[in-house]
Amino acid sequence: MEDEVDRLVTAWRRERPDLDVEPLEVLSRVSRLARHLDRARRLAFAELGLEPWEFDVLTALRRAGAPYQLSPGQLLTQTLVTSGTMTNRIDRLAKKGLVERGPDPSDRRGVLVRLTAAGQDHADRALAGLLTQERAILAQLTTAQRRELASLLRELTAPFDNPDTGARPV
Repeated sequence: MEDEVDRLVTAWRRERPDLDVEPLEVLSRVSRLARHLDRARRLAFAELGLEPWEFDVLTALRRAGAPYQLSPGQLLTQTLVTSGTMTNRIDRLAKKGLVERGPDPSDRRGVLVRLTAAGQDHADRALAGLLTQERAILAQLTTAQRRELASLLRELTAPFDNPDTGARPV
């Protein structure tokens, strides 16, 4: 079965035979899949009125386990945003009643961000909706194919997620 990337690669090979366009065969598909995943995320979160960034913060707190709290620095690490962006996001989620700030008992100057009961409910429901969307995207693959794909993608992403190993390609 041919896809849009096959057509794109064929056209580039015709127009620029001097270039090796093989990376497009993988990474253009990853890029296109990322766009489809973004649409699926937005659809899954629409019922709850959540934006993808809100989901990211809420689920980082939810994954932390009881009492569902993290420092702003820990949230920065997990969501890959700047401190100014995180402050703004925490403020907006607090206004919606999904998180609350409290003092860090181990650091008098520190703050902890805690998931509220409403925030936990939103995180749980949004995750369930997202998993339904993602299962539909992966439905064409067998269990073995999904495992193989996950393994191959891990090989590509691990150097970015573990820059201290010195293996980061970019």
